[in-house]
Amino acid sequence: MKTSTSIYKIAFAILGFICTFNAFAQTDTTNFFQRIPADTSKQKLNMDAVYNRPFLTAGKLPIAIGGYLEANTQYAATDGVSDGFSFQARRFTLFFSSTIAKKIKFLSELEFEDGTKEINIEFAAMDIEFHPLLNLRGGIIMNPIGAFNQNHDGPRWDFIDRPISATTIIPSTLSNAGFGLHGKYFANNWIMGYEAYLTNGFDDNIISNPEGRTSLAAGKKNPERFEESNSGLPMFTGKLAIRNRKIGELGLSYMTGVYNKWKDDGLVIDNKRNASVLAVDFNTSVFKDRLTFTGELVKVFVDVPDTYTQQYGTQQLGGYIDIIGTVLQKKMLGWESAKLNLGVRLEYADYNQGRFKETDGNIGDDVWAIVPTIAFRPVGTTVLRFNYRFEQHTDLFGNPPANTGVIQFGFSTYF
Repeated sequence: MKTSTSIYKIAFAILGFICTFNAFAQTDTTNFFQRIPADTSKQKLNMDAVYNRPFLTAGKLPIAIGGYLEANTQYAATDGVSDGFSFQARRFTLFFSSTIAKKIKFLSELEFEDGTKEINIEFAAMDIEFHPLLNLRGGIIMNPIGAFNQNHDGPRWDFIDRPISATTIIPSTLSNAGFGLHGKYFANNWIMGYEAYLTNGFDDNIISNPEGRTSLAAGKKNPERFEESNSGLPMFTGKLAIRNRKIGELGLSYMTGVYNKWKDDGLVIDNKRNASVLAVDFNTSVFKDRLTFTGELVKVFVDVPDTYTQQYGTQQLGGYIDIIGTVLQKKMLGWESAKLNLGVRLEYADYNQGRFKETDGNIGDDVWAIVPTIAFRPVGTTVLRFNYRFEQHTDLFGNPPANTGVIQFGFSTYF
């Protein structure tokens, strides 16, 4: 009942806002609405992605709105067994932005996944700029670990599925309540940026979950992380990034914190157990941006109690690389600068790096995939995507892998 009530409340609130928007619109039908396009400046970092989106303003209304939609069809089969054909309404996301005063701004991101199966506030934070190198951010923030977690909007990508390592190892989209600082420094063709935040963190579900493996994704499902820290200690996330207009961007990020309940009512009941993540991300382009490379590599370290079996790994490794080439860009079907892209994604995730103590054999539980794509972009904010995914998953004991093939067609668009 609570979930249903919350959904209706959110729906009515959004409807009320839209009605207010329309009411203002009736006062002046000329030049009332103004489209604020995404900033395509090459002097942008992944950390800027949260604000680098298209918005719509109305007259003197102090708020701008935007959003995106993702939907697709899918047919999948594993070792010849299939559940058939499905339509998927993956995401409907709304952005709300406001300039409160000079150098003070607010932005929020509300996401509906799989219809209303999940409703998440992924970002809701205020930024105060004291200096370009010193900005205070507080609220619900995206932890800057890797690049995809902050730069995850569907219309930006030519692939329907999100990267395996960016969803099952780094549990994108990962947001927490907290505060911190960020800033940027410009020098000719170079731009350098940093972010440093203290937030609430994960909980014991990292090693106590239905998946039967170490999983940061399971550890983020606790909704109470927005009101309290399970360990009573903050989690630190920091990132350094550097970009050259002619070369590309390189980022190095680190996240660490105690995840377990080590103290209860002042009584120490366990050792403090850390979960740490180290990530490297990059992107670059050649041939006048007609060929792009985007990738991310992540390593996870988790302190697992000695009483747990070896199926709960202490280390994980994953990564992906996307290679996208523009094969055609011209006026097509009435669109002035439509694009046809071809590309491929190579990705891998090892959920349990190590060897069995008894046999010295390699521990399995890993997956790799190759995903070719054809993507048509009539405009920069809309993409039609056709993907074929081939994936192999090896179980814990290294038995012959399960082979999965997936055919997908879908779209994603800002609005």
